[in-house]
Parts: sequence; C-alpha cells; structure tokens
Amino acid sequence: MHTPSDTLQLRPIGRVHSTLTRRKDAPRQPWEGAPEAWIDIDPEYLSALHLLAEGDEIWVLTWLHESRRDTLQVHPGRDPDAPLTGVFATRSPDRPNPIGLHRTRLLHIEDGTRLHVEALEAIDGTPVVDVKPVLGAEG
Repeated sequence: MHTPSDTLQLRPIGRVHSTLTRRKDAPRQPWEGAPEAWIDIDPEYLSALHLLAEGDEIWVLTWLHESRRDTLQVHPGRDPDAPLTGVFATRSPDRPNPIGLHRTRLLHIEDGTRLHVEALEAIDGTPVVDVKPVLGAEG
C-alpha cells in the first residue's frame, strides 16, 4: 500500500541530445552500437560539475520517459524465446521506476555545461537526473 510519504520528487538536471530519436532503435547496452551524445546540464548546476574532467568515466542516471511503468516481466534481450523474467533481473527500460543507468566516458566539456560523452544508449530528449563518477572498485 502506498502512502503520501512514499512519493518522491525528482527534478531533471539536464537533457540528452542524441542521434537516437526512436526508442525502438536504442540499444540496451552501450556496446550494442550506442552513439556518442551530448548532455546539456542546466546552468544552475554549473558548480556541481566542478572538477569533473575530460576523460573521466561517469555514471549518467536518466529518467526513461517513454517507458511503460506497469511492466513487471519481460523477455530479456527483446527475444520472445527467452524465458519471461522479472524486470528487476533485467536491464529493460520498462519498469515501475524507469531510471536508466549508463556508464560512459566524458570526452569533452563545452561552454561549462555541455558534456560530450562516449556511447550512450538514451534517446534524444531523455531527462538526466544525476551524474556520478565511476570510482576505483567499480572500474
């Protein structure tokens, strides 16, 4: 049962700009042909980017805004022959809280708040909710 205190509020800190424009064309993993992309961070968060450097590996957390939130099971890898699997055991974008987790490398920072990144499997216009560094044990 959900109560009002169960409600969370997220604010986008930026948006993805990508050549991927249709969800059905987006790969599930970066190594499946994801293109480089740009992330425009809202200027009010400029100071939050302090000491983020070109070449850094980063985690980009997104809100997968075109995802279905009522999906609880899927066939992994879009393979209808794969066994039906709970979404928490998959990387499916369809899930109760469609938070995307993307590991990528920062290639270039332009104008202070435009981040050019390596392979990113998010479609154009996807809201970004956070950016975090990849730390040693995760690398």
